[in-house]
Amino acid sequence: MSVESPQSDADLLQAVREGNAAAFGQLYERHVAAARALARQLVGGAEVEDVVAESFTKILDLVGRGGGPGAGFRTYLLTVVRRTIYDRSRVESRQVTTGEIELYDPGLPFVDPALVGLEKSLIARAFLSLPERWRAVLWHTEVERSRPAEVAPLLGLSANGVAALAYRAREGLRQAYLQMHLGVPPQQQCRPVLGKIGAYVRGGLARRDSKAVDEHVSGCEECHGVLLELTDVNRGLRVMVGPLIAGPLFGGYAAALAKSAAAGGGAAGLLGVFGWLRRSPKQQRAAMAGGVAVTVAVAAALMLVSDEEPIRKPATTPIAQPPARVRPMPSPSEQPARVPAPVKTNQPGKARLHATIDPLGALVRAQPGIVGIRLRNHGDGPSEELAAFVDLPPGVTLIPPAHRGHGVALVDPVGTVDGWACRPSGRGARCAREPLKAGQGTAVFLRVRVAEQAPEGAAPAVRVDSGPLHIQARAEEGVRMTGAPARFATDGKVAVRAIGNSLLTCPEERAGCAEARRRAGDQRDNDLWPMTALDRDADPGTAASSAAWLSLPKGRRVVWAGLYWSASGESAGPIKIRPPGRRKYLTVRPTEVALRKLPLGPVYQAFADVSGLVANARRNGAWWAAAGAPLTEGVSRHAGWSLVLIVTDPAEPYSQAVVLDTATVVGGEARRLRIPLGGLRPSATPARVELVTWEGDADLKGDKVALGSGALTPAGGDRDRANVFDGSSNGVAEMTFGVDVDTVSAELGVDPRLTIATDKDLVLFGVAALSVRARS
Repeated sequence: MSVESPQSDADLLQAVREGNAAAFGQLYERHVAAARALARQLVGGAEVEDVVAESFTKILDLVGRGGGPGAGFRTYLLTVVRRTIYDRSRVESRQVTTGEIELYDPGLPFVDPALVGLEKSLIARAFLSLPERWRAVLWHTEVERSRPAEVAPLLGLSANGVAALAYRAREGLRQAYLQMHLGVPPQQQCRPVLGKIGAYVRGGLARRDSKAVDEHVSGCEECHGVLLELTDVNRGLRVMVGPLIAGPLFGGYAAALAKSAAAGGGAAGLLGVFGWLRRSPKQQRAAMAGGVAVTVAVAAALMLVSDEEPIRKPATTPIAQPPARVRPMPSPSEQPARVPAPVKTNQPGKARLHATIDPLGALVRAQPGIVGIRLRNHGDGPSEELAAFVDLPPGVTLIPPAHRGHGVALVDPVGTVDGWACRPSGRGARCAREPLKAGQGTAVFLRVRVAEQAPEGAAPAVRVDSGPLHIQARAEEGVRMTGAPARFATDGKVAVRAIGNSLLTCPEERAGCAEARRRAGDQRDNDLWPMTALDRDADPGTAASSAAWLSLPKGRRVVWAGLYWSASGESAGPIKIRPPGRRKYLTVRPTEVALRKLPLGPVYQAFADVSGLVANARRNGAWWAAAGAPLTEGVSRHAGWSLVLIVTDPAEPYSQAVVLDTATVVGGEARRLRIPLGGLRPSATPARVELVTWEGDADLKGDKVALGSGALTPAGGDRDRANVFDGSSNGVAEMTFGVDVDTVSAELGVDPRLTIATDKDLVLFGVAALSVRARS
């Protein structure tokens, strides 16, 4: 006896186009749980059911007119749900009229305003380029993580058939990703390798070819980034494509859908859709009368006269309960007065909170660090007062403030405090804040110290209480052996900037020096000159001085400023700084010094927080720095300084900013330095990065910088992505021997991390300051 396999979503959609309304009822029953799961993340109360019914009605209208989805019903439906909620909110706030809503096609990819730019990521573009059936199987199996047996009815396949289709779709995604990457012509030596990487990931290369790929990727940061993306396309789908289709609250949607699947669910077929239309406000009915009402009326008539068995109401509660007696839908010609007026309620909206906790950069043993807690209200009403209880892992403790008020133990949050007040509590802290408005986000950052013996992998957690709401979050990353801890972090309309200059130069009397200073000729390395003090100011009290120009548009305010300086030698003396418009230098002493070794001897990087000095100074103009102690001169010596800033920028979107400093030698046996960027959400919008590096040589190529998606081109100097550290610094036009202050821009990859690599040079990598648009 044979068993007839269920019709696929594509078959049911074709049946609806041919006039079979019961087929749409089956689609409704298959996917209504997913629509509810997403709607509940975005709206509350009875509005959930209205949104779900309205979304199905819009799709029914489009399908009845020959449009709508082909095979990927679920992703189409989720897009319509999000667009419906967005348009309803715009109508309520009078940003758009109901007449305008008719003009959009619900099936077009809808990018939430909070996620603009996500569709430009390579993995998202590759996914959207696939055939609809491949997109559907990848969405169900990889993004929603449904079992093949659960997906089989939706695609009209057996469980084994779903697994085979998913395999082909993943391979198609990898090939599409490679084609997207090759859209930007790669370097000549990379072309043969990129052509083999797809087979390499599948394990389909001969040993000889695999070895060639291994050798190339180990030295090529661009190809290494491609390999990482291809190896973990499933994670890329969840991180990039999941939010692209389901919105910023994809994680909550996935969890709610899994819970719904475990509990089982029911639907009321098209009755829920009819019920919504009967209860809709007059304005909404008028907006849809030309299409939706007619389509649903026809569908209702088909159900009444069809020989097929009618859709039976399940035992579970149906959506949008209709009246006890269901009458046929009134025709559009009936008087509007016969439509019941909408019932208005004064029920306040509800808050819907989402929290995350992450180390910024990394929590590294025996070093200080920063833990960030971010919170957003995705509901339609304000929260009650907030209380966040932070639980730090063993070996991680709060750093007390330098001052205490009236004997009361306090904690000084980092960055823009945003109304938070924190105190030590248990093994962490208790932070309190006033209520959070609907749609508003907030963040608080805590300074911590990691013990030398702190257990590796232990991660911080947070519980947030707000009236009846109780939510929890735990960081994905914990204590590490290596990495770069954050020096400073903040959220807001902020951006990073950096300037700097050298304090040593080639001897002016030597032939070729003037040419080298202009960044010309073939003697642009400090290895080729006996470096001497550069003294450009007119102050007789300084022996080495230089300036860099800072230009910030009007309205910018300095949130944080750090002064870094480095030179050859075993000890760091003070440095002098002179803001624009001042005649006298101010002496700045280091609060922290890192000592490292290069082949020719010891070098140091010193740091001092100069936020107060810079915030109260006239910021725009020439900033001068002068050595406060004698410098070591000679061949291959370096000395220089950099001013790193986080500034407010009203023109920027809400962003995350962090400063990481790690005086690490890169080159020789340690040709690559990888720095995890914990606490920054992958965004696929350009991140701005300011890099401070010491002892780079312009004529030694092979220096590369990457952010997880290939080598980056610096904004200044020679603008060569294969020679980033070329003796160029922001704010200076001429050669800055042994000093690099560079700006690069890129999209953060699926696993954000900063990679510094060099083939021939040996550098001391000092600072990375990043700002990237927030995704919360």
